[in-house]
Amino acid sequence: MTLGKIAKVVGGTVVGDPDIVVDAPAYVDSRQAVPGGLFVAVVGEHVDGHDYAAGAHAVLGSRATEAPTVVVRDPIPALGKLAAYVVRRLDAQVLAVTGSQGKTGTKDYLARVLSAAGSTVATTGSFNNELGLPLTVLRAHAETRFLVLEMGARRIGHIKHLCEIAPPDVAAVLNVGTAHIGEFGSRDSIAFAKGEIVAALAPEGTAVLNARDALVAEMTSRTRARVLTFGSDGADVTERGSEVDDLGRVSFEIGYADEWHPVRLQQTGLHQAQNALAAATMALAVEIPLEDVAAGLSAATASSPMRMEMHERADGLIVVNDAYNANPASVTAALESLAIIGRRRHRRTVVVLGEMLDLGRESFDGHVRVGRAAARLGTDIVVVVGAAAGGIVEGLEAVDAWRGEVVVVEEVDEAITWVNENVVSGDVVLVKASHGVALWVVADALLDTYPEGDRTER
Repeated sequence: MTLGKIAKVVGGTVVGDPDIVVDAPAYVDSRQAVPGGLFVAVVGEHVDGHDYAAGAHAVLGSRATEAPTVVVRDPIPALGKLAAYVVRRLDAQVLAVTGSQGKTGTKDYLARVLSAAGSTVATTGSFNNELGLPLTVLRAHAETRFLVLEMGARRIGHIKHLCEIAPPDVAAVLNVGTAHIGEFGSRDSIAFAKGEIVAALAPEGTAVLNARDALVAEMTSRTRARVLTFGSDGADVTERGSEVDDLGRVSFEIGYADEWHPVRLQQTGLHQAQNALAAATMALAVEIPLEDVAAGLSAATASSPMRMEMHERADGLIVVNDAYNANPASVTAALESLAIIGRRRHRRTVVVLGEMLDLGRESFDGHVRVGRAAARLGTDIVVVVGAAAGGIVEGLEAVDAWRGEVVVVEEVDEAITWVNENVVSGDVVLVKASHGVALWVVADALLDTYPEGDRTER
Protein backbone atom coordinates (compact mmCIF):
# COMPACT_ATOMS: atom_id res chain seq x y z
CA MET A 1 0.00 0.00 0.00
CA THR A 2 1.16 3.54 -0.65
CA LEU A 3 1.34 6.00 2.22
CA GLY A 4 -1.48 7.88 0.54
CA LYS A 5 -3.66 4.78 0.66
CA ILE A 6 -2.72 4.06 4.26
CA ALA A 7 -3.59 7.64 5.20
CA LYS A 8 -7.00 7.27 3.57
CA VAL A 9 -7.69 4.02 5.45
CA VAL A 10 -6.68 5.35 8.89
CA GLY A 11 -7.90 8.93 8.50
CA GLY A 12 -4.48 10.58 8.55
CA THR A 13 -2.40 12.94 6.47
CA VAL A 14 0.94 12.30 4.77
CA VAL A 15 4.02 14.36 5.52
CA GLY A 16 6.44 13.37 2.77
CA ASP A 17 5.97 11.41 -0.45
CA PRO A 18 2.48 9.82 -0.53
CA ASP A 19 3.55 7.43 -3.31
CA ILE A 20 6.05 5.54 -1.15
CA VAL A 21 4.96 1.90 -1.01
CA VAL A 22 4.94 -0.13 2.20
CA ASP A 23 5.41 -3.77 1.24
CA ALA A 24 6.64 -5.35 4.50
CA PRO A 25 5.23 -5.75 8.04
CA ALA A 26 4.66 -3.03 10.61
CA TYR A 27 6.91 -2.90 13.69
CA VAL A 28 7.32 -0.87 16.89
CA ASP A 29 10.94 -1.54 17.86
CA SER A 30 13.34 0.58 15.80
CA ARG A 31 16.14 -1.85 16.70
CA GLN A 32 14.28 -4.49 14.67
CA ALA A 33 13.57 -2.35 11.63
CA VAL A 34 11.99 -4.11 8.65
CA PRO A 35 13.14 -2.97 5.19
CA GLY A 36 10.10 -1.64 3.36
CA GLY A 37 8.04 -1.84 6.57
CA LEU A 38 5.97 0.64 8.56
CA PHE A 39 7.45 1.90 11.84
CA VAL A 40 4.70 2.64 14.34
CA ALA A 41 5.91 5.49 16.56
CA VAL A 42 4.29 4.94 19.95
CA VAL A 43 4.71 7.41 22.80
CA GLY A 44 5.37 5.33 25.91
CA GLU A 45 5.89 6.16 29.55
CA HIS A 46 9.65 6.45 29.15
CA VAL A 47 10.34 6.38 25.39
CA ASP A 48 8.90 8.34 22.47
CA GLY A 49 9.07 6.29 19.28
CA HIS A 50 9.14 9.43 17.13
CA ASP A 51 12.67 10.10 18.39
CA TYR A 52 13.84 6.86 16.75
CA ALA A 53 12.19 7.24 13.36
CA ALA A 54 15.25 8.44 11.45
CA GLY A 55 16.12 6.00 8.71
CA ALA A 56 12.73 4.30 8.71
CA HIS A 57 11.19 3.51 5.33
CA ALA A 58 7.84 4.93 6.47
CA VAL A 59 6.21 5.90 9.76
CA LEU A 60 2.78 5.90 11.35
CA GLY A 61 2.82 8.47 14.15
CA SER A 62 1.12 11.35 15.88
CA ARG A 63 3.51 13.97 14.50
CA ALA A 64 5.89 14.40 11.57
CA THR A 65 9.30 12.72 11.73
CA GLU A 66 12.48 12.73 9.66
CA ALA A 67 11.00 9.88 7.60
CA PRO A 68 7.86 9.97 5.42
CA THR A 69 5.01 9.84 7.94
CA VAL A 70 1.29 9.22 8.07
CA VAL A 71 0.21 11.56 10.86
CA VAL A 72 -2.82 10.58 12.94
CA ARG A 73 -4.20 11.58 16.31
CA ASP A 74 -3.18 8.28 17.94
CA PRO A 75 -1.17 5.62 16.09
CA ILE A 76 -2.45 2.64 18.10
CA PRO A 77 -6.13 2.82 17.05
CA ALA A 78 -4.95 3.83 13.58
CA LEU A 79 -2.88 0.65 13.45
CA GLY A 80 -6.02 -1.28 14.36
CA LYS A 81 -7.92 0.34 11.50
CA LEU A 82 -5.15 -0.58 9.08
CA ALA A 83 -5.12 -4.20 10.29
CA ALA A 84 -8.92 -4.41 10.01
CA TYR A 85 -8.73 -3.17 6.43
CA VAL A 86 -6.03 -5.68 5.52
CA VAL A 87 -7.53 -8.76 7.20
CA ARG A 88 -10.80 -8.34 5.34
CA ARG A 89 -8.89 -8.50 2.07
CA LEU A 90 -7.02 -11.68 2.91
CA ASP A 91 -8.21 -15.09 1.80
CA ALA A 92 -7.30 -16.50 5.20
CA GLN A 93 -9.21 -18.17 8.00
CA VAL A 94 -8.85 -16.40 11.35
CA LEU A 95 -8.52 -18.62 14.41
CA ALA A 96 -8.54 -16.81 17.77
CA VAL A 97 -7.90 -18.16 21.26
CA THR A 98 -8.35 -16.73 24.75
CA GLY A 99 -8.29 -18.02 28.32
CA SER A 100 -6.81 -17.31 31.72
CA GLN A 101 -3.94 -19.70 31.06
CA GLY A 102 -2.72 -21.85 28.21
CA LYS A 103 -3.26 -19.32 25.39
CA THR A 104 0.31 -19.30 24.17
CA GLY A 105 0.80 -23.06 24.44
CA THR A 106 -2.43 -23.72 22.55
CA LYS A 107 -1.58 -21.12 19.92
CA ASP A 108 1.84 -22.67 19.38
CA TYR A 109 0.42 -26.17 18.98
CA LEU A 110 -2.24 -24.90 16.58
CA ALA A 111 0.26 -22.99 14.46
CA ARG A 112 2.43 -26.10 14.17
CA VAL A 113 -0.51 -28.24 13.03
CA LEU A 114 -1.84 -25.68 10.54
CA SER A 115 1.56 -24.86 9.05
CA ALA A 116 1.67 -28.35 7.54
CA ALA A 117 -1.58 -27.59 5.67
CA GLY A 118 -0.81 -24.10 4.41
CA SER A 119 0.95 -20.79 5.00
CA THR A 120 0.30 -19.81 8.62
CA VAL A 121 0.93 -16.57 10.51
CA ALA A 122 0.61 -16.71 14.30
CA THR A 123 1.06 -14.42 17.26
CA THR A 124 4.65 -14.32 18.50
CA GLY A 125 5.28 -14.22 22.22
CA SER A 126 2.25 -12.61 23.85
CA PHE A 127 1.40 -9.99 21.22
CA ASN A 128 -2.25 -10.32 22.21
CA ASN A 129 -3.47 -6.78 22.84
CA GLU A 130 -4.60 -3.75 20.82
CA LEU A 131 -1.01 -3.17 19.67
CA GLY A 132 0.30 -6.71 19.30
CA LEU A 133 -2.69 -8.18 17.48
CA PRO A 134 -2.64 -5.66 14.59
CA LEU A 135 1.11 -6.15 14.25
CA THR A 136 0.47 -9.89 13.86
CA VAL A 137 -2.24 -9.32 11.26
CA LEU A 138 0.09 -7.07 9.27
CA ARG A 139 2.62 -9.90 8.99
CA ALA A 140 0.14 -11.80 6.81
CA HIS A 141 0.35 -11.74 3.02
CA ALA A 142 -1.68 -12.78 -0.01
CA GLU A 143 -0.70 -16.46 0.34
CA THR A 144 -1.57 -16.69 4.03
CA ARG A 145 -4.14 -19.44 4.58
CA PHE A 146 -4.40 -19.40 8.37
CA LEU A 147 -4.08 -16.47 10.78
CA VAL A 148 -3.74 -17.66 14.40
CA LEU A 149 -4.34 -14.93 16.97
CA GLU A 150 -3.99 -14.94 20.73
CA MET A 151 -6.38 -12.51 22.45
CA GLY A 152 -5.90 -11.19 25.97
CA ALA A 153 -8.05 -8.89 28.09
CA ARG A 154 -7.56 -6.63 31.07
CA ARG A 155 -11.10 -5.29 31.09
CA ILE A 156 -14.52 -5.98 29.62
CA GLY A 157 -14.67 -4.88 25.99
CA HIS A 158 -11.02 -5.60 25.15
CA ILE A 159 -11.67 -8.86 23.32
CA LYS A 160 -14.73 -7.43 21.60
CA HIS A 161 -12.49 -4.69 20.21
CA LEU A 162 -9.87 -7.18 19.05
CA CYS A 163 -12.57 -9.22 17.29
CA GLU A 164 -13.69 -6.07 15.50
CA ILE A 165 -10.16 -5.70 14.15
CA ALA A 166 -9.88 -9.37 13.13
CA PRO A 167 -13.27 -11.14 13.12
CA PRO A 168 -12.61 -14.82 13.92
CA ASP A 169 -13.87 -17.78 11.93
CA VAL A 170 -12.96 -20.11 14.82
CA ALA A 171 -12.79 -18.88 18.41
CA ALA A 172 -11.72 -20.86 21.47
CA VAL A 173 -12.09 -20.21 25.21
CA LEU A 174 -9.72 -22.41 27.20
CA ASN A 175 -10.66 -21.63 30.79
CA VAL A 176 -11.71 -18.96 33.26
CA GLY A 177 -9.22 -18.62 36.09
CA THR A 178 -8.01 -15.89 38.41
CA ALA A 179 -5.35 -14.29 36.20
CA HIS A 180 -5.97 -10.51 36.21
CA ILE A 181 -8.77 -10.89 38.75
CA GLY A 182 -7.43 -7.70 40.31
CA GLU A 183 -8.69 -5.79 37.27
CA PHE A 184 -11.97 -7.69 36.82
CA GLY A 185 -13.02 -8.24 40.42
CA SER A 186 -14.56 -11.71 39.97
CA ARG A 187 -14.39 -14.86 37.86
CA ASP A 188 -17.87 -14.09 36.52
CA SER A 189 -16.57 -10.81 35.13
CA ILE A 190 -13.58 -12.60 33.63
CA ALA A 191 -15.95 -15.12 32.04
CA PHE A 192 -18.04 -12.32 30.55
CA ALA A 193 -14.94 -10.73 29.04
CA LYS A 194 -13.60 -14.02 27.67
CA GLY A 195 -16.99 -14.88 26.22
CA GLU A 196 -16.85 -11.85 23.94
CA ILE A 197 -14.72 -13.96 21.60
CA VAL A 198 -17.51 -16.46 20.84
CA ALA A 199 -20.18 -13.76 20.83
CA ALA A 200 -18.29 -12.20 17.90
CA LEU A 201 -18.62 -15.30 15.71
CA ALA A 202 -20.90 -15.34 12.67
CA PRO A 203 -23.40 -18.24 12.41
CA GLU A 204 -21.08 -20.05 9.99
CA GLY A 205 -18.19 -19.88 12.49
CA THR A 206 -17.15 -22.39 15.15
CA ALA A 207 -16.89 -21.87 18.90
CA VAL A 208 -14.41 -24.19 20.65
CA LEU A 209 -15.19 -24.57 24.37
CA ASN A 210 -13.59 -26.41 27.27
CA ALA A 211 -16.21 -28.86 28.56
CA ARG A 212 -14.30 -29.22 31.86
CA ASP A 213 -14.78 -25.58 32.84
CA ALA A 214 -18.38 -24.81 33.84
CA LEU A 215 -18.06 -21.08 33.13
CA VAL A 216 -16.72 -21.83 29.66
CA ALA A 217 -19.30 -24.52 28.90
CA GLU A 218 -22.06 -22.01 29.66
CA MET A 219 -20.82 -19.80 26.82
CA THR A 220 -22.76 -21.97 24.35
CA SER A 221 -25.64 -19.58 24.94
CA ARG A 222 -23.54 -16.60 23.87
CA THR A 223 -22.80 -17.68 20.32
CA ARG A 224 -24.73 -18.15 17.09
CA ALA A 225 -22.01 -20.42 15.74
CA ARG A 226 -21.75 -24.20 15.91
CA VAL A 227 -20.00 -25.45 19.04
CA LEU A 228 -17.23 -28.03 19.36
CA THR A 229 -16.15 -29.08 22.86
CA PHE A 230 -12.97 -30.64 24.19
CA GLY A 231 -11.55 -31.99 27.39
CA SER A 232 -13.95 -34.29 29.22
CA ASP A 233 -15.70 -37.58 28.62
CA GLY A 234 -18.59 -36.85 26.32
CA ALA A 235 -16.86 -33.88 24.67
CA ASP A 236 -16.46 -33.82 20.90
CA VAL A 237 -12.68 -34.13 21.17
CA THR A 238 -11.20 -36.12 24.01
CA GLU A 239 -8.26 -38.31 25.01
CA ARG A 240 -7.65 -41.72 26.57
CA GLY A 241 -4.76 -43.85 27.79
CA SER A 242 -2.71 -40.94 29.12
CA GLU A 243 0.87 -41.74 30.21
CA VAL A 244 3.71 -39.54 31.44
CA ASP A 245 7.45 -40.09 30.87
CA ASP A 246 10.30 -39.20 33.23
CA LEU A 247 10.51 -35.65 31.85
CA GLY A 248 6.81 -34.99 32.44
CA ARG A 249 5.82 -35.33 28.78
CA VAL A 250 2.37 -36.71 28.09
CA SER A 251 1.34 -39.40 25.60
CA PHE A 252 -2.28 -40.29 24.84
CA GLU A 253 -4.74 -41.19 22.12
CA ILE A 254 -6.83 -38.36 20.73
CA GLY A 255 -10.37 -39.10 19.59
CA TYR A 256 -12.98 -37.39 17.43
CA ALA A 257 -16.03 -38.85 15.66
CA ASP A 258 -15.09 -42.43 16.63
CA GLU A 259 -11.57 -42.06 15.20
CA TRP A 260 -8.46 -42.38 17.39
CA HIS A 261 -4.79 -41.58 16.80
CA PRO A 262 -1.72 -41.61 19.10
CA VAL A 263 -0.07 -38.39 20.28
CA ARG A 264 3.29 -38.05 22.05
CA LEU A 265 3.90 -34.49 23.17
CA GLN A 266 7.45 -33.15 23.24
CA GLN A 267 6.84 -30.47 25.88
CA THR A 268 6.88 -30.93 29.63
CA GLY A 269 3.70 -30.56 31.67
CA LEU A 270 0.46 -32.43 32.32
CA HIS A 271 -1.41 -29.27 31.33
CA GLN A 272 0.02 -29.54 27.82
CA ALA A 273 -2.53 -32.28 27.07
CA GLN A 274 -5.39 -29.82 27.48
CA ASN A 275 -3.58 -27.22 25.36
CA ALA A 276 -3.09 -29.87 22.68
CA LEU A 277 -6.75 -30.93 22.78
CA ALA A 278 -7.86 -27.31 22.39
CA ALA A 279 -5.53 -26.80 19.44
CA ALA A 280 -6.71 -30.06 17.88
CA THR A 281 -10.35 -29.02 18.15
CA MET A 282 -9.60 -25.69 16.47
CA ALA A 283 -7.74 -27.46 13.67
CA LEU A 284 -10.61 -29.91 13.19
CA ALA A 285 -12.93 -26.92 12.88
CA VAL A 286 -11.08 -25.91 9.70
CA GLU A 287 -11.21 -29.51 8.41
CA ILE A 288 -7.67 -30.68 9.12
CA PRO A 289 -7.84 -34.52 9.28
CA LEU A 290 -7.45 -35.97 12.77
CA GLU A 291 -4.48 -38.11 11.67
CA ASP A 292 -2.67 -34.96 10.51
CA VAL A 293 -3.61 -33.16 13.72
CA ALA A 294 -2.11 -35.96 15.83
CA ALA A 295 1.08 -35.98 13.78
CA GLY A 296 1.45 -32.20 14.06
CA LEU A 297 0.96 -32.23 17.82
CA SER A 298 3.55 -34.98 18.22
CA ALA A 299 6.08 -33.04 16.15
CA ALA A 300 5.55 -29.71 17.92
CA THR A 301 8.42 -28.30 19.97
CA ALA A 302 8.45 -25.21 22.17
CA SER A 303 8.34 -22.04 20.08
CA SER A 304 7.67 -19.46 22.81
CA PRO A 305 10.43 -18.86 25.37
CA MET A 306 10.24 -19.23 29.15
CA ARG A 307 7.21 -21.52 29.11
CA MET A 308 8.20 -24.86 30.65
CA GLU A 309 11.45 -24.42 28.73
CA MET A 310 13.64 -27.31 29.80
CA HIS A 311 17.43 -27.43 29.68
CA GLU A 312 19.84 -30.07 30.94
CA ARG A 313 23.31 -28.82 31.75
CA ALA A 314 26.37 -30.83 30.81
CA ASP A 315 26.73 -31.85 34.47
CA GLY A 316 23.16 -33.22 34.52
CA LEU A 317 21.35 -30.38 36.33
CA ILE A 318 17.86 -29.92 34.88
CA VAL A 319 16.53 -26.34 34.74
CA VAL A 320 12.88 -25.65 33.86
CA ASN A 321 12.36 -21.99 32.98
CA ASP A 322 8.62 -21.21 33.25
CA ALA A 323 9.10 -17.60 34.29
CA TYR A 324 7.15 -15.83 31.55
CA ASN A 325 3.94 -15.57 33.56
CA ALA A 326 2.18 -17.02 36.58
CA ASN A 327 -1.15 -17.45 38.34
CA PRO A 328 -2.20 -20.03 40.97
CA ALA A 329 -3.41 -22.57 38.39
CA SER A 330 -0.35 -22.36 36.15
CA VAL A 331 2.08 -22.50 39.09
CA THR A 332 0.33 -25.58 40.47
CA ALA A 333 0.54 -27.23 37.04
CA ALA A 334 4.26 -26.47 36.85
CA LEU A 335 4.79 -27.86 40.36
CA GLU A 336 3.02 -31.08 39.36
CA SER A 337 5.43 -31.45 36.45
CA LEU A 338 8.40 -30.80 38.75
CA ALA A 339 7.18 -33.51 41.12
CA ILE A 340 6.88 -36.03 38.28
CA ILE A 341 10.40 -35.34 37.00
CA GLY A 342 11.84 -35.56 40.50
CA ARG A 343 10.02 -38.79 41.29
CA ARG A 344 10.76 -40.53 37.98
CA ARG A 345 14.42 -39.50 37.92
CA HIS A 346 15.00 -39.83 41.67
CA ARG A 347 16.15 -36.22 41.91
CA ARG A 348 15.88 -33.52 44.56
CA THR A 349 13.31 -30.91 43.50
CA VAL A 350 13.97 -27.20 43.92
CA VAL A 351 11.52 -24.45 42.97
CA VAL A 352 12.25 -20.72 42.89
CA LEU A 353 8.96 -18.83 43.17
CA GLY A 354 8.28 -15.10 42.89
CA GLU A 355 5.18 -12.97 43.06
CA MET A 356 2.10 -13.66 40.96
CA LEU A 357 0.94 -10.22 39.83
CA ASP A 358 -2.57 -8.88 39.04
CA LEU A 359 -4.40 -11.00 41.61
CA GLY A 360 -5.82 -8.00 43.46
CA ARG A 361 -7.56 -8.84 46.73
CA GLU A 362 -6.95 -12.53 46.06
CA SER A 363 -3.18 -12.09 46.02
CA PHE A 364 -2.32 -13.35 49.50
CA ASP A 365 -4.74 -16.29 49.38
CA GLY A 366 -3.50 -17.19 45.90
CA HIS A 367 0.08 -17.36 47.14
CA VAL A 368 -1.02 -19.45 50.14
CA ARG A 369 -2.67 -21.94 47.75
CA VAL A 370 0.56 -22.20 45.79
CA GLY A 371 2.51 -22.88 49.00
CA ARG A 372 0.07 -25.62 49.97
CA ALA A 373 0.41 -27.17 46.52
CA ALA A 374 4.23 -27.15 46.74
CA ALA A 375 4.06 -28.88 50.11
CA ARG A 376 1.37 -31.37 49.07
CA LEU A 377 3.48 -32.36 46.06
CA GLY A 378 6.51 -32.96 48.25
CA THR A 379 8.80 -30.26 46.85
CA ASP A 380 12.16 -30.61 48.58
CA ILE A 381 13.26 -26.95 48.59
CA VAL A 382 11.14 -23.85 47.98
CA VAL A 383 12.94 -20.55 47.45
CA VAL A 384 10.53 -17.63 47.90
CA VAL A 385 11.60 -14.33 46.34
CA GLY A 386 10.17 -11.06 47.64
CA ALA A 387 7.86 -10.05 50.48
CA ALA A 388 4.82 -9.94 48.15
CA ALA A 389 5.14 -13.71 47.69
CA GLY A 390 5.17 -14.29 51.45
CA GLY A 391 1.83 -16.11 51.41
CA ILE A 392 3.68 -19.06 49.88
CA VAL A 393 5.53 -19.54 53.18
CA GLU A 394 2.28 -19.59 55.12
CA GLY A 395 0.90 -22.18 52.72
CA LEU A 396 3.95 -24.38 53.12
CA GLU A 397 3.80 -24.20 56.91
CA ALA A 398 0.10 -25.09 56.90
CA VAL A 399 0.89 -28.61 55.62
CA ASP A 400 2.13 -30.51 58.66
CA ALA A 401 3.34 -33.49 56.67
CA TRP A 402 5.75 -31.45 54.55
CA ARG A 403 9.38 -32.15 55.40
CA GLY A 404 11.02 -29.83 52.90
CA GLU A 405 13.06 -26.66 53.34
CA VAL A 406 11.95 -23.08 52.68
CA VAL A 407 14.42 -20.32 51.83
CA VAL A 408 13.20 -16.71 51.86
CA VAL A 409 15.12 -13.96 50.03
CA GLU A 410 14.17 -10.37 49.32
CA GLU A 411 15.79 -9.80 45.93
CA VAL A 412 16.34 -11.74 42.72
CA ASP A 413 20.11 -11.32 43.10
CA GLU A 414 19.94 -13.14 46.44
CA ALA A 415 18.07 -15.98 44.77
CA ILE A 416 20.78 -16.23 42.12
CA THR A 417 23.45 -16.39 44.80
CA TRP A 418 21.57 -19.07 46.74
CA VAL A 419 20.93 -21.39 43.80
CA ASN A 420 24.48 -21.07 42.49
CA GLU A 421 25.85 -22.02 45.91
CA ASN A 422 23.37 -24.74 46.84
CA VAL A 423 21.95 -26.67 43.88
CA VAL A 424 23.91 -29.68 42.65
CA SER A 425 24.12 -31.64 39.42
CA GLY A 426 21.51 -34.18 40.50
CA ASP A 427 18.78 -31.57 41.13
CA VAL A 428 15.89 -30.41 39.00
CA VAL A 429 15.13 -26.70 39.39
CA LEU A 430 11.88 -24.95 38.40
CA VAL A 431 11.76 -21.14 38.12
CA LYS A 432 8.28 -19.58 38.08
CA ALA A 433 6.81 -16.07 38.61
CA SER A 434 4.93 -13.35 36.78
CA HIS A 435 6.76 -11.67 33.92
CA GLY A 436 7.24 -8.40 35.80
CA VAL A 437 9.35 -10.13 38.46
CA ALA A 438 12.00 -11.01 35.84
CA LEU A 439 12.80 -14.26 37.60
CA TRP A 440 14.10 -15.85 34.40
CA VAL A 441 17.49 -14.37 35.25
CA VAL A 442 17.77 -17.08 37.92
CA ALA A 443 17.42 -19.77 35.25
CA ASP A 444 19.87 -17.93 33.03
CA ALA A 445 22.39 -17.72 35.87
CA LEU A 446 22.24 -21.46 36.44
CA LEU A 447 22.68 -22.18 32.76
CA ASP A 448 25.49 -19.65 32.38
CA THR A 449 27.50 -21.61 34.91
CA TYR A 450 28.56 -23.67 31.89
CA PRO A 451 29.58 -22.35 28.46
CA GLU A 452 26.78 -22.27 25.89
CA GLY A 453 28.29 -25.21 24.03
CA ASP A 454 27.98 -27.39 27.13
CA ARG A 455 24.24 -26.86 27.48
CA THR A 456 21.61 -29.03 25.88
CA GLU A 457 17.91 -28.25 25.57
CA ARG A 458 15.61 -31.22 26.15
